[in-house]
Amino acid sequence: MNDPYESYKLYNALKLHFETDYYDAIKYNFKTSIKPQSFFKRKDKYFFAKLASTYGTDLKDFYVANFKNDMKYVGDMLNEGGEQHYRSHKKVMESITYSFENDINKLREIEKGFDEILQSENNNHPKLIKLWMQDEILLETVVILDSITGFMDRESKKITETIIWPDISRKISKYKPFVIFDMDKCKTILIKQFTNA
Repeated sequence: MNDPYESYKLYNALKLHFETDYYDAIKYNFKTSIKPQSFFKRKDKYFFAKLASTYGTDLKDFYVANFKNDMKYVGDMLNEGGEQHYRSHKKVMESITYSFENDINKLREIEKGFDEILQSENNNHPKLIKLWMQDEILLETVVILDSITGFMDRESKKITETIIWPDISRKISKYKPFVIFDMDKCKTILIKQFTNA
């Protein structure tokens, strides 16, 4: 992708996807109602041109990597932090099963029972979410565990905290379609670690 306007359209679709409950970029095939005129009025057109030429076909992954890290403004994405988020994201996605297994090993050392990790504690965040927020485990691990167990829907009904939880829940849900992994391999890793066979 070398077209600055296409870069802007993709950015806009992913921004809406990650920041709102109503828009699903996958469902709408990354289409929004923006018009070229709105792009040409922007003072930051150059940023979209630069990103389009730098990342080309990897631009979607670049944007996703930054939105999942709460970097929302395109100008901020152009600094070293944006590139760093992208590199880190790419590294995890290229070795997703290995990354997941490392996190599951960590979780097993912290808590012997699997259910305890996923359950909300006193109507507050589950231990798994707390560990992710403390950078002990990856967001991808949270997403995979939710894909396997569906714990987010179940625990969301119990959680009474309303300041941080809605944003956490949205981020996990919105990031889920971008985490491509082998379900069978991840289930096997989980069963192996958390069953006393």
